[in-house]
Amino acid sequence: MCRHLAYLGPGEPLGRLLVAPPHGLFQQSWAPRRQRYGTVNADGFGVGWYAEGDPVPARYRRAGPIWADPSFADLARVVRSTALLAAVRDATVPGADQEAAAAPFAAGAWLFSHNGAVKGWPGSLTPLVTGLPAVDLLSLEARNDSAFVWALVLARLRAGDEEGQALADTVVEVAEAAPGSRLNLLLTNGETIAATAWGDTLWYLTRPGGGTVVASEPYDDDPHWQEVPDRTLLAASGTDVLLTPLKDPGDTPEPPSAPPKEPRT
Repeated sequence: MCRHLAYLGPGEPLGRLLVAPPHGLFQQSWAPRRQRYGTVNADGFGVGWYAEGDPVPARYRRAGPIWADPSFADLARVVRSTALLAAVRDATVPGADQEAAAAPFAAGAWLFSHNGAVKGWPGSLTPLVTGLPAVDLLSLEARNDSAFVWALVLARLRAGDEEGQALADTVVEVAEAAPGSRLNLLLTNGETIAATAWGDTLWYLTRPGGGTVVASEPYDDDPHWQEVPDRTLLAASGTDVLLTPLKDPGDTPEPPSAPPKEPRT
């Protein structure tokens, strides 16, 4: 369900990262190579990017498929950025939220995307509603699982959590409330990228010329792409990538071993 990509590095035209690659996000909208759930991502798309000197990203989102918007190809050809987050959408549940349901979601300097689906949505996450400020619930951009997961992440960020910790804690909380959910989350502030691999594919590429790409799947056949193991948190800058295993709440801890018996005398 969905494909997404984030980039940090030297300034690039958006199209060089999203449209030009032989298996880029543009082509993944109708022919993804590694998508495990769904086959076509035609329920909307979006891209957010950062302009020099402005920490608040711009966004371009539409409700239809990316290939049906000729204006996007023009925009992507000339707009350059050192950081972006983009996604093509396969809706979990059909809805009427139009482009508001398309990632990236945004607040302040942050851009966010969710590749996956919450099992049993919306009933499964009802217990988590009480943990959110009323203003966050009332200001949801869309009535879908991704927007709600973003609200959970955003509440932690506003409370002062570091980006990776906010993603990790949200994933574990949602997975505990809705076992079987797929929770590949992607977050950037224009200077770093945080992501989770939880139930679907995630890859990263540290480019020889500088820059880091984190994506649902490789956009070309460069052998330097690295797959992120499932149940992993990724933290990246423009030059470094750190992977940290995430604990599945469904794992049963091993019982402590019994102390050795004293020998009888």
